[in-house]
Amino acid sequence: MTTRAATPPPTAPPRSPGAPPRVLAVAGSDPSGGAGVQADLKSIAAADGYGMAALTALTAQNTCGVRDVHVPPPEFLAAQLEALSDDVAIDAVKIGMLAGADVAAVLDAWLRRIPATVPVVLDPVMIATSGDRLLDAAGETAVRGLLSRCDVVTPNLPELAVLLGEPTARDWQAAVGQGVRLAARARLHVVVKGGHLPGDRVPDALVGPDGTVREVEGRRVDTPHTHGTGCSLSAGLATRFVREGDWYRALAGTKAWLTAALAAGADLGVGQGHGPVDHFAAVRTAVHDGGTAPVGGGWQPARAGAGVPG
Repeated sequence: MTTRAATPPPTAPPRSPGAPPRVLAVAGSDPSGGAGVQADLKSIAAADGYGMAALTALTAQNTCGVRDVHVPPPEFLAAQLEALSDDVAIDAVKIGMLAGADVAAVLDAWLRRIPATVPVVLDPVMIATSGDRLLDAAGETAVRGLLSRCDVVTPNLPELAVLLGEPTARDWQAAVGQGVRLAARARLHVVVKGGHLPGDRVPDALVGPDGTVREVEGRRVDTPHTHGTGCSLSAGLATRFVREGDWYRALAGTKAWLTAALAAGADLGVGQGHGPVDHFAAVRTAVHDGGTAPVGGGWQPARAGAGVPG
């Protein structure tokens, strides 16, 4: 089927004060709803944003694993991106699974054309929790090349090591050191995540390009329902930054929200493997308590002290 290019409409107006941030997720899909753009859209909504999605890949997966991946022609990703940016003023971009170097090249070209003021968060989906590499060498090189187009990168510890070409950090001090080196080399902020390390203490850190390290403390949630946590964190971070204007406050708020979502994941009863987090745990509590008012760029329960604010 042939299509005729539409005439681009006039430039979209900027976001009005108090309106939801318009956040674009560029990532693959997860039909089980726990990761990929499905998790991104839930995370954006949980932070009181308006989510949009441009698909890079289609997966056949569930909570037990990935069975197949289909990557549409890169030209179709370009068409999605152009259609959106011709019509919508995008307030932030979250990047997830890119599936290959040719897909990354399309995204790189598009990022060069959008305003430099649009914050971009990259979740470099390169290595699965199982340790499996998700990209070939060319794809990994392409993801490294995207760092110069981004404001923040949120790798897990194996991905942080790959981005630097170093062994995976085995303790928090080594992980933060890698974050400092990557932030200085790529001239962006790095979120170092402690979830892959042993122990009950699970800190995260925001590392600035000047070497500044600001930690966000956390305690481990004992649950197998962790599917899509990396996707959710990065999408929530991008959305909250639009409101906060500060990466550290956006990270602290996102971590608090995600901790509550992890703790509530088991109650969803989704799947027989590593189930998803409950992105709307606080919303559900609020509805059950009889109130649904969004507060401060995220949802809070109406009853004082119930749940964790966004």
